[in-house]
Amino acid sequence: MKCFCLILATFMVCARAAAACQLALVLAVDVSGSVDAREYDIQMQGLAAALRDGVVVDALIEQEAQVTLIQWTGSSRQRQTIPWRGMSSAADVYALANEIGTNSRVWRNYSTAIGEALIAAEDALAGLGHCKRKVIDLSGDGVSNEGIMPFERHAALGAMGVTINALAIETDEDDLTAWFYENLILGEGAFVMTARGFEDYPAQIRRKLQRETTRQLSDLHQRDHTLD
Repeated sequence: MKCFCLILATFMVCARAAAACQLALVLAVDVSGSVDAREYDIQMQGLAAALRDGVVVDALIEQEAQVTLIQWTGSSRQRQTIPWRGMSSAADVYALANEIGTNSRVWRNYSTAIGEALIAAEDALAGLGHCKRKVIDLSGDGVSNEGIMPFERHAALGAMGVTINALAIETDEDDLTAWFYENLILGEGAFVMTARGFEDYPAQIRRKLQRETTRQLSDLHQRDHTLD
């Protein structure tokens, strides 16, 4: 009987932990050849600072989010450099921010394979089916020029209930923002934000994380108000 109760208690704890996750967030960062060492550092420090934003911290804790970081570039060069981290306290969020701020670059001087970046994110999300909302936050400074096109992964990712949001880092006249709208983003409420060069990245990634981490909280508040 004691053994049964122990098993039951363990099952209930695991079930509560699984049910608690409201958000699985993949941070997918461009490390292709067009990104120099200074620009890579701007991305990592900007992302770390955005995670320390009070609104983002509160949202991640409230949703008991799971967050991971993927560096991506050309074909066969995508890596989950920071594994899934659970966000249960401010200390957890700050620890992740510090980890991102010191995350070493894996590749340089390769092409831009956004479709394969989505495959890496898809693989990472495969084990988090219990999380209510799954979001890929992909930032980059160029169109895909190697491997499969991003929209070729939309069917599989859509079946998993994944949303893809994007941050276009505009560095020339190619209108990357429009390209991301047409070829990359996916899901209800999906959006693209624009950074006017790498110097604008920190401000925009902060706005982006505020928007995509708090949307679900706003929906829940609205639903609760309706029920009242």
